[in-house]
Amino acid sequence: MYTLIKKNSKARRGKFETVHGTFQTPCFMNVGTAAAIKGGISSIDLSENLKCQVELCNTYHLHLRPGDHIIKEMGGLHKFMNWNKPILTDSGGFQVFSLSKLRKIKEEGVYFNSHIDGKKIFMGPEESMQIQSNLGSTIAMAFDECVENPATYEYSEASCERTTRWLVRCKAEMERLNSLPDTINKNQLLFGINQGCTFADLRVKHMKQIRELDLDGYAIGGLAVGESTEDMYRIIDAVEPHMPVDKPRYLMGVGTPSNIIEAVARGIDMFDCVMPSRNARHATVFTWSGIMHLTNKCYETDPRPIDEKCDCPVCRDFSRAYIRHLFKAQEMLAGRLAVMHNLYFYNTLTEKIREAIDNDNFDEFRNKYSELLAKRI
Repeated sequence: MYTLIKKNSKARRGKFETVHGTFQTPCFMNVGTAAAIKGGISSIDLSENLKCQVELCNTYHLHLRPGDHIIKEMGGLHKFMNWNKPILTDSGGFQVFSLSKLRKIKEEGVYFNSHIDGKKIFMGPEESMQIQSNLGSTIAMAFDECVENPATYEYSEASCERTTRWLVRCKAEMERLNSLPDTINKNQLLFGINQGCTFADLRVKHMKQIRELDLDGYAIGGLAVGESTEDMYRIIDAVEPHMPVDKPRYLMGVGTPSNIIEAVARGIDMFDCVMPSRNARHATVFTWSGIMHLTNKCYETDPRPIDEKCDCPVCRDFSRAYIRHLFKAQEMLAGRLAVMHNLYFYNTLTEKIREAIDNDNFDEFRNKYSELLAKRI
């Protein structure tokens, strides 16, 4: 159950109570694609040292490897990865459309080839719900069609209509699965996904349709996939007034620290992105003064921590010079330390956003940090 605690203009402060615990919003969800954060980060690291509230795992990848039936046999994703807080699983839709070059979309679902071994696979709304039920995640995402930008208006409209029909099927299948005696999580929640590319009228029409289904939460999908930042903000501004006030709002796959601040200002509650971990593995880190690249020559003898304003485990114990050396020596520890720092930074960012809303000074926080955090040092 979502509770809206406070607002600063459109910025929302809330909490979301689930069967696996309560998390505070705005919230950044740490992306553990194959039930692990890339960079050697364990669930213990996330829970005890990095302030992670929610982990996101990937339905498509876990279905292919090790297999959702194996995870169910092991007691579900929470037991499998030793994580006792909420987990959100995406539907697999984005991966089906982005990773598989050979795919055929039909009303019943999508036929495609595995990117691992080329094996033919079918996934539709019912299959996606069944896989996510086997995983036992806290929140399951509906199966949708993620259309590449740019797309024609006609195709986008037809895709929205198909996604709505699929959503109705997802809801019915989840209700059936949650009633079965051997279901791991009989309280699994379902979020619907708003689509419509960069066409504001389609986005609004689709949001009005799917809100009638009274789901547990609503996501804006199909953004941060090639369109401009201005287009992304324009679409959020168009859709937000039509999103239910009493349900959490999730902007999928976004984004930079500045994107998160700006989206919170537009009424969004939840975020996920591979950027903090992916960039960290290539020596790019986020700080309260901007973005740094740790292999730069200027850090060769720099004894300071990555960020002097950060109290993460990495900044408490290691220097820029040492981490630069690890990257240059291609030591695995380099990526682990940088990923730890970036995840801590993102989780602290949303923590500070919540504090700013609580203290009625979110606008001041936004004015100070939105541009600053996007600056390259």
